[in-house]
Amino acid sequence: MKKFTEVKELIASLEADADKFYNKGNSAAGTRVRKGMQDLKNLAQAIRLEVQEAKNKEAK
Repeated sequence: MKKFTEVKELIASLEADADKFYNKGNSAAGTRVRKGMQDLKNLAQAIRLEVQEAKNKEAK
C-alpha cells in the first residue's frame, strides 16, 4: 500500500507543473511533467509486479 500512496503523492506534486504547461505554455514545466510521468510509469510497474507476486503466493 506504501507504493500506492507514493503514486497519489506523485500525481499531486505534478499538478502545478501540468497547469503551468497546459495553461501557461511553460515548456520547462512540461519537461518536469514528462519526467514525473516516467517515474509514475516505473512505480506503476513495480506495483503490478508486487501484486502479481502476492497473488501467486496465495495460489500455492
